[in-house]
Amino acid sequence: MSDRFITDTLNQAETEFDVTLRPARFEDYIGQAKVKERLELFVQAAKGRNDVLDHVLLSGPPGLGKTTLAYILAEAMGVNIKVTSGPVIDKAGDLAGLLTNLERGDILFIDEIHRMQRAVEEYLYSAMEDFVIDIMIDQGPNARSVRLNLEPFTLIGATTRSGLLTAPLRSRFGLTNRLDYYQAEDLKAIILRSARILNVDITEDGAQEIGSRARGTPRIANSLLRWVRDYAQVKTGNRIDPDVADKALSMLDIDADGLDEMDKRILTTIIEKFAGGPVGLGSLAVSVGEEAGTIEEVYEPYLIQEGYLKRTPQGRVVTERAYAKFGIRPDAKQPDLL
Repeated sequence: MSDRFITDTLNQAETEFDVTLRPARFEDYIGQAKVKERLELFVQAAKGRNDVLDHVLLSGPPGLGKTTLAYILAEAMGVNIKVTSGPVIDKAGDLAGLLTNLERGDILFIDEIHRMQRAVEEYLYSAMEDFVIDIMIDQGPNARSVRLNLEPFTLIGATTRSGLLTAPLRSRFGLTNRLDYYQAEDLKAIILRSARILNVDITEDGAQEIGSRARGTPRIANSLLRWVRDYAQVKTGNRIDPDVADKALSMLDIDADGLDEMDKRILTTIIEKFAGGPVGLGSLAVSVGEEAGTIEEVYEPYLIQEGYLKRTPQGRVVTERAYAKFGIRPDAKQPDLL
């Protein structure tokens, strides 16, 4: 059996796991109450007019359910959905191919829409407003523009960096929603639902323990559930309670506050090597051995949300909570923390 076959099989299993746990209706979607209420009203109004759903922009950190909401909207409207991502659409012809294959009311979901090429993005303007797209054919003296008429459709854009969206694109969305990190109680409910689907024997307190360490993110919560399930299967007879969850997550170096090894390395590096800050992102990335973009997009949002880190014009600065986390006074020197 080849390594490639094993890798492909594992990747397929990961995808099937995520799809299995993804809610298909608003009734099954837990959390984000205000966003869900607005979208349900949006759908009811469009269906009441027998109209096409207006374009929707979903923003927020990764793993909070933007893709899931796109699928739920398609299900609620009774239409097809086509899924792609911004970096994949690198020329106007790719976009035209996607748009011309849509039927009336269909949804085109573009993940990471802020990473779309600017030259391609401009073709979206007329498509979103007038449902036409003008494509240039040939070059030089033989160049000519061909207008393609499109069926009315809905564009759902998802972004983790809403600040990078251009103003012309942002203004063409009829409804903009930001998804925030989940509360522990919502994550507990998500874990209990996922456990029922996966036939996992888990107590409510066990689900609470996992949810409290899931960084406010359903995707992480479900991933941790799968790990704890495997731990319980091997170590404790397939039952998950708080003690089992604690031992399983401790094996992953995830502490009671949901901080993993890299989170703690970032904080202790700023405390140790940069006297608590401020420190520039580039210097911090070199010091911890991680890409600057990964620190900024994956680790920093949660650390800032939880009050361990601040961004200032001069750079990153740890807070008093970070010092307290490691039992250090702001003026103390402890060079052997890492």
